[in-house]
Amino acid sequence: MPDDRSLRTLDDVERAVRAVATEFKTDKVFIIGSQSILLAWPNAPARMRVSPEIDLYPENAKEWETEERTKHPGESPEASEQINALFGSGSQFHRTHGFYIDGVDQHTARLPDGWQTRAVVRQVPLGRRTVTAIAPCPDDLIVSKLARLDDKDKAFIEAYYAEQSFDVRLIEERIALSNFEPEIGQRARDYIRSLAKRIESSRHTKPNESS
Repeated sequence: MPDDRSLRTLDDVERAVRAVATEFKTDKVFIIGSQSILLAWPNAPARMRVSPEIDLYPENAKEWETEERTKHPGESPEASEQINALFGSGSQFHRTHGFYIDGVDQHTARLPDGWQTRAVVRQVPLGRRTVTAIAPCPDDLIVSKLARLDDKDKAFIEAYYAEQSFDVRLIEERIALSNFEPEIGQRARDYIRSLAKRIESSRHTKPNESS
């Protein structure tokens, strides 16, 4: 079991939101990736909270980039690179808080159409103002994990389903809304069906404790 410092918490997410909101002078920050689950499920299983990074981007990323280009002609600043430089892996922020922020953008995660209408929203206090943190709802987050489906994604999805079953039919409907390439969509459906069968089977085949 990892130690407490290696597990992400809702406090970590809020700290990351405040850091980026302050740097970019924005009142809205989007969180994607595995640790966005913490907005909906702060006490998610430890296996779902072991990532050392929190992926997010400010709502005004494009406006910030335009302003920076005006200030520095000939340069092509990117909000994601600014985040990585200030708060990324190996930064002072990372050394101080035990996790880092990965700068991403609105195209990084492959989320179902309409995900923002279903998003989880949290108000994060920042001095005299409030920042709105927005994350995909758990079902949409699972779909984004199914798009890539590497070992970390599988571990995350399996930990989720083992603790709190989700509606496989609903996940398949969200896959259909995600504009995946046909082979990726089929792989996602095959995986989620197989996972559901395997875990449900294991729940109904417990060893006989009396023997």
